[in-house]
Amino acid sequence: MYIFTIMKKPKGILIVIGGEVALPLSNESETPGDNRNDDKPKTNAAILSKFCELLPGEKARIEIIPTASGVPKESFSRYKDAFKNLGFENVGNLDMRTRQDASSPAKIKRVHEADGFLFTGGDQLRLTTVLGGTSFLKALSEKYMETSVVIAGTSAGAMAMSDTMIYEGSSYEAMRKGEVKFSSGFGFLNNVIIDTHFVKRGRFGRLFQAVTSNPAVLGIGLGEDTSLLVKNGDIKEVIGSGLIIVVDGTTIRYTNMAAISEGEMISVENISLHVMVPGDKLHLSERKIVHGIE
Repeated sequence: MYIFTIMKKPKGILIVIGGEVALPLSNESETPGDNRNDDKPKTNAAILSKFCELLPGEKARIEIIPTASGVPKESFSRYKDAFKNLGFENVGNLDMRTRQDASSPAKIKRVHEADGFLFTGGDQLRLTTVLGGTSFLKALSEKYMETSVVIAGTSAGAMAMSDTMIYEGSSYEAMRKGEVKFSSGFGFLNNVIIDTHFVKRGRFGRLFQAVTSNPAVLGIGLGEDTSLLVKNGDIKEVIGSGLIIVVDGTTIRYTNMAAISEGEMISVENISLHVMVPGDKLHLSERKIVHGIE
């Protein structure tokens, strides 16, 4: 069995979301006793509800970080309204467009004062280019290790959570060597690589190449409105409405990866693939999936 050692377990909590997270309905959208609304679809919003449940009460400070987004004001407004509908109104827009901005004392102060953070979707390379190695990220990383802060990320925000991050690669050509591009992520999760919008966009090949390139890394493909709840550095629960695909390369018996040139097709034998559903757990230290309630 493959086992790696976590030197120090973080005290913080991660919620890693695959994208298109379900949002809560406003209080005004449903009127008790009004039969006209009986057949109105209701949004479960299990992921954001769990995020709020983990905070220290409705007065908790939430910072939304739309740095990855090309439309940051719209991204912020969307989640601000969602949290308001869940009863949380102490929400700030912690948008950073430059590295200088990400190292300002005012931004670091806000890190120390907040109870929860949510990284929106967009371009994960923009996210790491702006924030990587800054005082902001250092302060947030320290807070994650030392306190019970809750950090969520959706889509690009989720992909940046790991130490290795996919930032480019088409689904169609993903099994050609060099098609999938990698960079460093934030490092909140070690020895994993995350892909999002996974089933909907057919991104299996991207994770296959990532894991074949480095079988020590566990590949995790997150579906829409589906998330991993990570406590003490381990995945405690799948939350949401979709699937999570886990790709394990420690079982690989053969691959031509080292022998072929850029652009040639990758061959791999005996790569392992697992499917998780809401309620399942994954012990990263042992690469062991537990289905349902232990």
